[in-house]
Amino acid sequence: MNTPYSDVQNQLQGSMVALVTPMHANGDVDYANLATLIDWQIEQGTQCLIAVGTTGESATLSVKEHSEVIRYFIKQVNGRIPVIAGTGANNTKEAIHLTQEAKEAGADCALLVVPYYNKPTQEGLYQHYKAIANAVAMPQMLYNVPGRTVVDIAQHTVERLADIDNIVAIKDATGSVERGVALIKAVGERMVVLSGDDGTSLELMNHGAKGNISVTANIVPKAMSEVFAAALKGDFVTAKKVHDSIEPLHKLMFIESSPIPVKYALHKMGKIEKGIRLPMVWLDEQYHAQVDDGLRHAGLIS
Repeated sequence: MNTPYSDVQNQLQGSMVALVTPMHANGDVDYANLATLIDWQIEQGTQCLIAVGTTGESATLSVKEHSEVIRYFIKQVNGRIPVIAGTGANNTKEAIHLTQEAKEAGADCALLVVPYYNKPTQEGLYQHYKAIANAVAMPQMLYNVPGRTVVDIAQHTVERLADIDNIVAIKDATGSVERGVALIKAVGERMVVLSGDDGTSLELMNHGAKGNISVTANIVPKAMSEVFAAALKGDFVTAKKVHDSIEPLHKLMFIESSPIPVKYALHKMGKIEKGIRLPMVWLDEQYHAQVDDGLRHAGLIS
């Protein structure tokens, strides 16, 4: 890739973690534990951190809180690794506001989820992303997760958006390797293609994806960083060996809607309080033993 944003694109690789937003039992953001998690992730080899993505409960943070958490995140990271700020919304004006705030805070890239609920057409998606890109001169990443948004950004729309200089990457969370491979073939020379699905991420990297934006890496950052560091070197034997050792955790982290299971796991590991915001609730008791067994088997709890 040779674009005005090539330096940023080259940083968007490896193990990239969609970090939870720790909360107190009353739902207030727990900044002390957020700082601890950020430092731990960096120490464990994570290459990029995502602030206020889906796993960070972006849907239940107010606009004010959204920007406050991103600012705190960037201050705590302090330039050690890139920070990608989740700034998507189903209101284009709001997405522009959040993206501008993230830029002013010093984020390296903005992550923009496909607008949810109001079901825009493909032309609407194109105009939405084009408007944000034109309004805020910073690197931007498309985020396709139809399981959450209902609307699926079509490949031909991604191809059109790839012509916009500051739209530099796409997080493909469809879970379809076939879809990801088609994207790599179509836009891989202009955009970074990243997996957004832990279970299929290594397979997609074997086809040319540059990394993975992960939920599971919230609890096993070192192992996930080893998987994708090896994959980037082309050593898929080592990558698969490490990946297979933690693969059961991928399913457990989605036994209920994310971030419910991963917050439960981090709480069991002693890293966060028991805090989550409605309409999300704590992990159903029927799954506790199953998740506990998985954490114990992975050596994360005793």
